[in-house]
Amino acid sequence: MSRTDPAATVVVLYGAPGCHLCEDARALVDAHLDARRSSGRAAPPVLVRDIHGDDGLLRAFMETIPVLEVGTARLELATSPARIRGFLDATLDAGPSPGPDVVSQDVAPGSAGADA
Repeated sequence: MSRTDPAATVVVLYGAPGCHLCEDARALVDAHLDARRSSGRAAPPVLVRDIHGDDGLLRAFMETIPVLEVGTARLELATSPARIRGFLDATLDAGPSPGPDVVSQDVAPGSAGADA
């Protein structure tokens, strides 16, 4: 997974108005960043991007929102609290590494591998 410089980082949440999964993801991100901040760890600001305001974002993410992005790393279908925490910790706790990395939610809801 790609790493970024926490001092120059923003957590981007791509979503859409009325998307309850996006609202849930935002609450999980905010709670985890608050916990990180309380323990003295990097907790950058969150920038929410409405995919409906940009045709390119709409095409790219319509089927995979909510999407989290930190630097060049991306977590699509960011609906699992464990995956969101893991993604944020992995991207914020280490130094930079080159190249884009996309992490997608590849476990079907309700399957044995799904985490909550």
